[in-house]
Amino acid sequence: MPNNIETVTLFQQACDQQLIEGATSGWMEANAGQVKYSGGRDIKIPTLSTDGLGDYDRNNGYPRGKVSLEYQTKTMTMDRGIQFLLDRIEVDESGFIANATAAMSTFQRENVIPEIDAYRYSKLYKLVNDAGFAKSYTPASSTIMSALKNDVTAIRDKCGTSDLVIVMPYTVADILDSTDKLQRQINVGTFKQGNVDLTVKTFNGNPIIRVPSDRMYSEYTFNDGKDGFGFTKTETAKLINWIICPRTAPIAVSKTDGVKIFDPATTQGADAWTIEYRKFHDLWVKDNQLPAMRASVAE
Repeated sequence: MPNNIETVTLFQQACDQQLIEGATSGWMEANAGQVKYSGGRDIKIPTLSTDGLGDYDRNNGYPRGKVSLEYQTKTMTMDRGIQFLLDRIEVDESGFIANATAAMSTFQRENVIPEIDAYRYSKLYKLVNDAGFAKSYTPASSTIMSALKNDVTAIRDKCGTSDLVIVMPYTVADILDSTDKLQRQINVGTFKQGNVDLTVKTFNGNPIIRVPSDRMYSEYTFNDGKDGFGFTKTETAKLINWIICPRTAPIAVSKTDGVKIFDPATTQGADAWTIEYRKFHDLWVKDNQLPAMRASVAE
């Protein structure tokens, strides 16, 4: 078996890549390309600003402006972890990597990815709602076209933004698909996420990202592992009909930090292989991007 350092490195790289390509919100991580991260909970987000135009002077030439690059430190609030034991009798050394890889892949796909999606969409909704750009609406085939179109128009009228992404649960997207009047405005396009090109439907040229409904509620409880694991929607949570935002607006960061693997001779209290997994993640939106976002929530 490769040494522990090599195995941990492979695990961390595989976990991060699986999340980017498997999460319906994986496209948001492209906006964190310039984020500085050196381990732990803190990251540094760059903010670039420039001066505007001035008058050209025939004697003195161009007015001199400046370009400023500043880094703002942010702390990832989601600090999540888990420990798994793989019994030595069931997993010998030669089969450990295959079994551990299968277990971690299932864990990421069935537990980590849904939770991170749910956190990101619920936080996006909260940010948009707090900024006053969310409305209540009960989706219906007779009105969904105008409701969706009004939100897209409001964004473009306010900000002139054209590179928009529409995120909605499958149940609402099904109502959209059933509206005959929309057929002229729905097409098929390509949406790049990580190293994967996804085929998606578009509305007036804007890609529609379809999400399982369980991940599209306004509020969740993220369990601490003592009274339960994973996440559950709160009693007052409402289904989010859609979130519309510029593709570059959500800055999402997720880091698999501190994967640890111990062999049975090292594990204390059990004759088993131990895998310890820790995940930091969070999402931010710059204040000047919020006017270019809209959200709709079920009444």
